[in-house]
This record gives sequence, structure tokens and C-alpha cells, in this order.
Amino acid sequence: MDCRLYQKGIILLVLCVAVVQQHTLQAQPNESQRWRDSLTVLNKLIETQPWSTDVHLRKAAANLQLKQWQYAIDEYGLVLQKEPHNPAALFYRAYANTHLRHFDLAKNDLNDLLIVVPNHFEARLSLAIVLQQLGRKQEALDQLNQTIQMHADSAVAYAARANVERQMKLDEAALYDWQRAEQLAPRDPTYVVSHVDLLLVLERRTEARKVLDAAVRRGIARGMLLEWYEKCKR
Repeated sequence: MDCRLYQKGIILLVLCVAVVQQHTLQAQPNESQRWRDSLTVLNKLIETQPWSTDVHLRKAAANLQLKQWQYAIDEYGLVLQKEPHNPAALFYRAYANTHLRHFDLAKNDLNDLLIVVPNHFEARLSLAIVLQQLGRKQEALDQLNQTIQMHADSAVAYAARANVERQMKLDEAALYDWQRAEQLAPRDPTYVVSHVDLLLVLERRTEARKVLDAAVRRGIARGMLLEWYEKCKR
């Protein structure tokens, strides 16, 4: 497993976690047709209920499923014209804007959402990632510190903070956060390999081997870690 790919995966996970709870983002071909059929029905409903927040949110959700980012943004915009603080519209419009790389717009919506719902887990994590994309790493780190204060039992939050710390070359802090992520999700190999990857970068092979051995004792299949065992020998 390439750690760089994993880091991209963390970013995707942070941005998509709330969507995944409600929808299947990677629709299969037959599902795509089902969503297109849903759009047809929803468009007819909008003709008779033009100001229905629920219908516009459902239509925007279908647009997201079909990766029609701008259409989704437009629908959420209509909702926000009527309900400026609607949490779902703010969050998912930010999500859609990240796919178009409109990071400033996403940041604005996430900031507005956090004023309304300060402990919104996905929004604060997403804001941290967006700030990273804008090159504002210290602000991203500040957001993740707040996230962990509010959600100290989240392995994802610690992993996200470790990624920022690594980019800022705060290696010891990143190692601590990978350890915390492992403790909170002991059967997840992705945290293990990121922890090991950093130890190898720091030329701490013996310590890296101990991390791998501990993961195997916790029940992670050794076969999943063979690449990293080999790297410890070099």
C-alpha cells in the first residue's frame, strides 16, 4: 500500500464521510439510471412545489450521486436563499465545491455551518482539509485541535491531524497521533502503515518492526503488512 495514496484516501474520507452515511457515492450503472429516473420525478415535483426545501435537497442529493456538481450547488443555493442557515445545504454545497476545486467557496460554507453547529464533526474535519488545500496549514491544524477536543474518540480526527503535522514536519507529534489512531481503531491497517512509513522515513526501522509486530498480535493479517516488513529489512 502506497502511503501517499492512503493520505489521499484520508482526505476523501473526511470530505465524504457524511455523504457515505446517507448515500452510495459510486453508483453502479443501473443505480445511475435509477437516480436519473429520480431526477425526472423530482423535477416534476418542483414544478408543483417550487419552494419545497425537502424536494430541492432530494434533487441535489441525486445530482451528487450522478456527480453533477454544479447542478447540486445550484439546488443548494436555492435552499439557502430561503433558509440561509440550513446545515445540510451548507455542508453538501461545500462538498460539491471541493470537487470543482472551489476551495474558498467551500471554506465559506463550512465556516457558516460551524457558526450554526459548532460541534459538527464532518464540517470541522472538512474545513481543515480545505484549509490544507489553500496552503493554510496552521489554520488547518488549529481546526483539527478543536475537533479532537470535541471528539477525542475519533481515529479519523487523529489521522487527519497526523497528516497535517507530517506536512509541517512535526514528526514526533505525527507519530503520537498515528499511535492514538491505532489505539482507537486497532484492526485498521491503514493507520499502521502510515505510522510505519513515517518511522521508516526517520530511519527508525527497529521501532517500525515493533509497530508491525504489535499490529499482527492485535489481529491484523501479517500478509497485509508484508510489504512493510520487507521495507524494515532495507
